[in-house]
Amino acid sequence: MLEKTTRINYLFDFYQALLTPKQRNYMELYYLEDYSLGEISEQFQVSRQAVYDNIKRTETMLETYEDKLLLYEKFQQRSDLLKELEESVTDEKSINLLHQLIELD
Repeated sequence: MLEKTTRINYLFDFYQALLTPKQRNYMELYYLEDYSLGEISEQFQVSRQAVYDNIKRTETMLETYEDKLLLYEKFQQRSDLLKELEESVTDEKSINLLHQLIELD
């Protein structure tokens, strides 16, 4: 479950601009603020089922965006390469340049 939550949070970070305000609100409350379905439904005065359906639909949309655009996959690949490079660099100047590069990511 934690792995799924982490993935959805990353996908949300990358693709939230493609969501409607309502979808963004539900996802932020559920995944980032850790609200329950009941708490979200009370806040928006809708049923828990409506909140659940909206969140599941939005998760599917985020996965569809990722299948097409691969932003998260490319981010992971860059992160892995940067870690590998960081482990192999030994001189101080290169280490400083590498840290600057990592901060840009």
